[in-house]
Amino acid sequence: MTANAEPLHEAAGELPFYLPQGNEVALFEHAARHQLPVLLKGPTGCGKTRFVSYMAARLGRPLYTVACHDDLTAADLVGRHLIGDGVTYWSDGPLTRAVREGAICYLDEVVEARKDTTVVLHPLSDDRRILPIERTGEVLEAPPGFMLVVSYNPGYQHLMKGMKPSTRQRFVALRFGYPDARQEQEVIEGETGVDRDLAQTLVNLANALRALKDHDLEESASTRLLIYTATLIRSGFDPVEACRAALVEPLTDDPEAVEALMEVVLASFGR
Repeated sequence: MTANAEPLHEAAGELPFYLPQGNEVALFEHAARHQLPVLLKGPTGCGKTRFVSYMAARLGRPLYTVACHDDLTAADLVGRHLIGDGVTYWSDGPLTRAVREGAICYLDEVVEARKDTTVVLHPLSDDRRILPIERTGEVLEAPPGFMLVVSYNPGYQHLMKGMKPSTRQRFVALRFGYPDARQEQEVIEGETGVDRDLAQTLVNLANALRALKDHDLEESASTRLLIYTATLIRSGFDPVEACRAALVEPLTDDPEAVEALMEVVLASFGR
């Protein structure tokens, strides 16, 4: 399991950069105010995790983030007994710590977790707002500040990895996508400090690569990869080689596909 050992606090007045795409900020604030759990749906690298960090800072709440995977167990989330110095003691997991502290708990790619793991979320995501800890017999009541947020990428889902309706219907859902060209350009400029012309070139390049997704690529060029590319270029790295390393190679392992994509890169930079 990957989780923040300590909750993330942003310094006062220093919000992470985030450019809203619609009404997601207002909706999240209303959900937080009324203690509703939130589900974020969208492709890889479209800004879901950044949005949660931004909202946690905006609301002034600590944030625990868990990267879900196939081996994630309920004990990883809730906690377990450990042995140290000859004694046995209880250690809270990130979900339990978030409940105790009235924090936001964010489960990234929640459908990657084992099915029996997500069941522990049910009593926290309805009007009970409780977390039973079977191994200690404790039942925690979530304070008003606690908020459960989960995310997943619908594009990766299939029969064995989909979210059960009984779980999905416990959440207020927000659908994310890649920003439109103007917004994505602003995001790249705001995140990296590159000039408008370069940001526009990268956005145009990404859209050209995205048009190939259904033909040759499993996943689209994400906004995250554009930010990585712009960061390398701004630091003085060759633009074409930056595109190869941060944009093209992460999209495919097929050498022929890489070279085909690099032809699009070369055309975008006039080479």
